[in-house]
Parts: sequence; C-alpha cells; structure tokens
Amino acid sequence: MKPTRTLPVGLLFGWVLLGVLVVPFVALTVSTSPESVRSGITNEMFAPALRLSLWTSFVSVVLAAIGGTPLAWWLATTRSRAAHTVSLLVQLPIVMPPAVVGIALLETFGRQGVLGPALSLFGVSIPFTATAVVLAQVVVAAPFYVQAASNAFREIDPETLRVARTLGATSRIAWSRVALPIALPGLAVGASLAWARALGEFGATLLFAGNLTGRTQTMPLAILSALEADIGLAVVFSLALALSALLVLGALQLVPVAVSRRRSQRS
Repeated sequence: MKPTRTLPVGLLFGWVLLGVLVVPFVALTVSTSPESVRSGITNEMFAPALRLSLWTSFVSVVLAAIGGTPLAWWLATTRSRAAHTVSLLVQLPIVMPPAVVGIALLETFGRQGVLGPALSLFGVSIPFTATAVVLAQVVVAAPFYVQAASNAFREIDPETLRVARTLGATSRIAWSRVALPIALPGLAVGASLAWARALGEFGATLLFAGNLTGRTQTMPLAILSALEADIGLAVVFSLALALSALLVLGALQLVPVAVSRRRSQRS
C-alpha cells in the first residue's frame, strides 16, 4: 500500500497563503513612482503624522512593558482561577473590535464617562489629545506583549531559580538577574508585536482621539484622510507606515539574536 502524500498538498496551500500575505505589499510597492514618493513625503500631513505615530507607539510599548512584565510573571507563575480570569481579561482587547475599544475609552475618560467628572475637577481632559492616542494604543497593544511575555516566563525552569535562591539571591535578585535575562528574547518578540500593533492602530484612535492634523492624526488616520483626496498619496503614506513597521520588527527581532550570541560567548 502506497503512503499518502499529504505534505506536498499542504505545502501548496502554504505557498498560496504566503502569496496572499506578500503579494498585496508587492503591489503596493510597484503601484507608485519616485515622483509620487517625493510628493508624498513633502505633503504637510506626512511628517507630523509619522512623527506622532512613532513617538506614541514607542511610549505605548514602554508603558506596556513596565506594567505588563510583572503581570506576565504573575500569570506565568500563578496557578489559580483568578489568574485564568485575569488572562482572559487581558486577551479580550485582541478579539474586541477596535471601534468597541474606542467607545469604551470614551465612556471611561470622556466628560460624561465614568472617570470624566473626577478628571475634570483637576482640569484634565483626555479625549482628542495625544494622551488619548497613547491610551488607545496601550489598550490594543499591551495584550500582545503580556501574552508573549507570559509564554517566555513559562519556559523558565523553576529549578534554575531555586538554585539562585540557594546561592543567596533574594527573590527580587533571582528574578532580575536570572529569570529576566532568560526570558528577554521572548519579551523582545512581545514588544515587537505590541509596537507593530500600536503603530497600525486605527479604529480606537479615531473614535477616542479624533483625526486632528498635527495633534492626534497618526499615520493610519493620515492614510484615511489622504485616500479621500488622492489615492496615490494614500499609497505613499501606506508604504511609509509599512516600512516603519518593518524596521521596528527587524530591530526588535535582533534582540534575541544578540542575547543568544552573548550567551554562546560566555559559555
């Protein structure tokens, strides 16, 4: 009886999927010209939107890492029903439509929202500001970091930490000098995913922060504004955003490589 050859068929579908993922970006690249690129990058919307996207997404990832790293450690080392519930809540924004996130943020921080009146007593107004952009990005991007960081921490052998403790290290030192370096490649992957998600955030930002040129207009929102007037301009903006995301992913993906090389040199 001849063995069935299912792998080539599956591989064929894999290549088809790869084409579906890659071909649109190739089409995006070949559908513009050097003249269009020059015209696009000198447009008045381009520099402010790109600068705001890069800055707010960076701040969002830093905030996600500061709060998400200890939370991920707790989720990875706690075996309780509470941890399972918290994990589900953290992952909720991943499956929730961005428009829902935007409305939820408005109902939380808006003037008539849950926290709005209390914030107004201190003269604080968050909607339709750069702070609103950062908040929207944190909500949609942080779950990607927490999920990747939790998986990285779960890969750590508990015996390694016990050995560190027997050598006199406190729990904090064992975590910072043993667990954190081991999990660093996974944390870098989570940060790259979170940064890419924050960089491309659209729906929640539009509803919560608005599309104010020079104030809250990120690159995805600038693409929407450009599309209403000139599709060629929208293509150039899209290429710039795609290139920015690629550079961010590439830079952060180098962290695991650097860590592996350093460990091999030490050994």
